[in-house]
Amino acid sequence: MESQYKDTESKAAETIDNVDNEMGGIISASQPASGAEQPWQEWVDVAVDFLSQVPEQLGNFFGEYKQPLTTVGLILTAAITVYITLSVLDAIGNIPLLASILELVGLGYTAWFTTRYLLKASTREELFAEFNGLKKQILGGK
Repeated sequence: MESQYKDTESKAAETIDNVDNEMGGIISASQPASGAEQPWQEWVDVAVDFLSQVPEQLGNFFGEYKQPLTTVGLILTAAITVYITLSVLDAIGNIPLLASILELVGLGYTAWFTTRYLLKASTREELFAEFNGLKKQILGGK
């Protein structure tokens, strides 16, 4: 009987120790022992370690595969550009009279270019000189 009294007395002492005086007598939750972590804490630690290594791994990946990724990016950009251009041209073609006017403008420019540069040998030489000058500007002169 005396041992039961001591067990009850020690439990009462633990309960009194767990009372939080700042919260007006609310019993505080007991903290786990330092060696006994909660089971989900291990998973959180693994996730945090993985997420902290992601920027370094991405940097290594992009550093190693820079050229193929650039090529794929350029191909995707070209495909998107062609798609948008065709969509715009289709939309313009659906506007009444605008497609006909643009065709006339294109035919007029073609006629002017032909008469200006292609009919005479001297003007063809002038065109080739302009073309070669432009090519030297873009590719660099030798």
